[in-house]
Amino acid sequence: MVEKNAAGRFKIVLMLLLVFGPATLLVLIGTRGCEHKFKVLDDYGAAVDYHFIDGMGNERSSKDFSDHVVLITTLQVDCPENCAVSFWHIDQHVYQPVRSSKDKSGSVRIISFVTDKDGNPVEDVAQVQEMMKDRVEGYDPNVWIVASGDCREIYDFENNNQSLLKKSDEEYGESGYQELILLLDKANHLRMVRSGSTEAWVREMKQHLSLLQKAYDKEKAKK
Repeated sequence: MVEKNAAGRFKIVLMLLLVFGPATLLVLIGTRGCEHKFKVLDDYGAAVDYHFIDGMGNERSSKDFSDHVVLITTLQVDCPENCAVSFWHIDQHVYQPVRSSKDKSGSVRIISFVTDKDGNPVEDVAQVQEMMKDRVEGYDPNVWIVASGDCREIYDFENNNQSLLKKSDEEYGESGYQELILLLDKANHLRMVRSGSTEAWVREMKQHLSLLQKAYDKEKAKK
């Protein structure tokens, strides 16, 4: 099982390097540089105008988040802890900092689409939202949003002639996207992709989120 998980994670890393490799390396270098000379994240183009039903039964769409930076993830209904993303690490390294500093990070939202093991959307997400209330300190369903809807269209990005939804089980599997976190800016453009399966990758996504926030702070300061 350990070897299988390690192989799966290697395939996800390989996928990211194939699709977003050069820009990913530049950002990694940028996050370790001088505090005042940060790397501006690349823009991979617009995401689709997505729609979903949240855990409270409200119809939502991408237009509701035009003033927010959004992180898109999945959660598997039968195994929310670590079958797709590492739930605990996203909670600790992303959600808790956002929650505890709403004055600075109030424009950040996390949207987690609930899927089955094959990536199919789950209609009833009420039990997942109840789980969030039990396991996430200070859980705010308006900040970390549980979603019912088909998220595959959001993950349908291509770059370097490679796709995040490449349908090849021999390489990394058509449902490998379930491990990925997407970072969307306020214009609903994709700015970074990271695996959410390990602490190291989640921490790096948090760094990229910070870079995007710095860019917005810089723009605001110029006005």
